[in-house]
Amino acid sequence: MVSGTEHRRFYGVVSVVIVLDLATKLVAEALLPKYVGVPVVGEVFQLRLVYNPGAAFGLHLGEYSRWIFMGLSLAALFVLGSMLKTTRRGDWLRLYALASICAGAAGNLVDRVRSSRGVVDFLDFTLGALHWPTFNVADTAITCGAVALALSLWEEGKQHEIAPAPEVVPPAQP
Repeated sequence: MVSGTEHRRFYGVVSVVIVLDLATKLVAEALLPKYVGVPVVGEVFQLRLVYNPGAAFGLHLGEYSRWIFMGLSLAALFVLGSMLKTTRRGDWLRLYALASICAGAAGNLVDRVRSSRGVVDFLDFTLGALHWPTFNVADTAITCGAVALALSLWEEGKQHEIAPAPEVVPPAQP
């Protein structure tokens, strides 16, 4: 179980990421033209305001996408909260992973709640013929957190593999 200091760090990371996500989305909506790229580094990196009514990579589930993804976000936050409760003290990688994913899910959930247009995305990367779907700070936090969580779980699995098996003492013979 995580300590009080770890809980404070968890909520600190969550707060910083949510504030950064929501602030950058507000700035993007206030300053960027819709659907028109504003070059930052040529055509490689542009700021392009788009609204995504679905999920990552344009996944869309019809007219109820908004409500489905709101429900999935809430379910994910519940599961991640449960994982936090079982996180071992001192497992900083898992703590930051869960905080990043929770913050990203919450940031995108705020967008879905406040507008039927969808999640505000504005970071746009293209490398030659390869175009990455437009994304935001919350998406970045979710992705980085998912990678960190996978590493944390992998490391935990390795520790279980190399842990010595408990010694079995045969019962005494009469």
